[in-house]
Amino acid sequence: MSSANFIDQIRIECRSGKGGAGSRHMRREKYIPKGGPDGGDGGRGGHIILRANPQLWTLLHLRYTKHVIAKDGESGSGNQSSGRMGEDRIIEVPLGTVAKDPDTGEIFCEITEPGQELILLEGGRGGLGNQHFHSSTFQTPRFAQPGEPGLEKWIVLELKILADVGLVGFPNAGKSTLLSVVSAAKPKIADYPFTTLVPNLGIVPYRDGKSFVMADIPGIIEGAHEGKGIGLRFLRHIERNSVLLFMVPADSPDIKAEYHVLLNELRQYSPELLDKERILAVTKCDMLDDELAAAVRKELPKGIDHVLISSVANQGLDRLKDMIWTKIHTTLEPEPPPSRF
Repeated sequence: MSSANFIDQIRIECRSGKGGAGSRHMRREKYIPKGGPDGGDGGRGGHIILRANPQLWTLLHLRYTKHVIAKDGESGSGNQSSGRMGEDRIIEVPLGTVAKDPDTGEIFCEITEPGQELILLEGGRGGLGNQHFHSSTFQTPRFAQPGEPGLEKWIVLELKILADVGLVGFPNAGKSTLLSVVSAAKPKIADYPFTTLVPNLGIVPYRDGKSFVMADIPGIIEGAHEGKGIGLRFLRHIERNSVLLFMVPADSPDIKAEYHVLLNELRQYSPELLDKERILAVTKCDMLDDELAAAVRKELPKGIDHVLISSVANQGLDRLKDMIWTKIHTTLEPEPPPSRF
């Protein structure tokens, strides 16, 4: 998908409907001249609702939507008739969407499950009709409640892609090539930096009909957390990944240093990212003989599982899938309950 068709952040003014006013009607019929109050309640104003749509993976369909306004509730009427509720407005969004306050950054809600619906802004309550204020000592109330006003707020919708494993690396580390080989995804591939300008998703088949989702995140550079390059725009997508696959090419001058630069960028952006499971894949290893491969292994950073791969030559990919599958299910396993003994 081209960068023009990938939208992961928009700003919309949302306004819920105001509640209808209660009725002040007094019952008057031919043989009942003093029937008393029978004013109905006003209808509730329409809500602004976020609904998950698994068929969407970008906010492109909301690109030209600047205002979302729900209908007002109708006023009550005589004969204890309540007013009609205002029509809700539903905003369909992809999984992984976060609604935030544009000024404070406060998170209102997150959409993470198919079919999930969350009320973003509640409509105003309808006012009570005068029938509610009738009593034995006050039999002719000629007043009713007005409806509550609706809420009005600017909302930022921000997409954070949901995937099992996210590819982390400098431009031209071989991320797009790996995704194109292990899945049916067709990301743009070229021999110049920043070929990938938008995240790409691919479903990677595994043994016995199993599969997992892999996300190719556009290349990070040193200083990305400060806004350099395009990394800052897409670092948020890494937050949703269960496992981070760091990719460093075998021809890198210093694999260990490059890995630590990537790790530091994630730490500067969000320290919580370091709590995720990690794997280091050294790419483009088809250019290494056994002696060079052994030398590369000696220079790798300690404390992280690693694998040498070549997407072009299909080397080490089965072992990589096994490692990813194990890491994914390590993160999914619940912690055992504490022993009572």
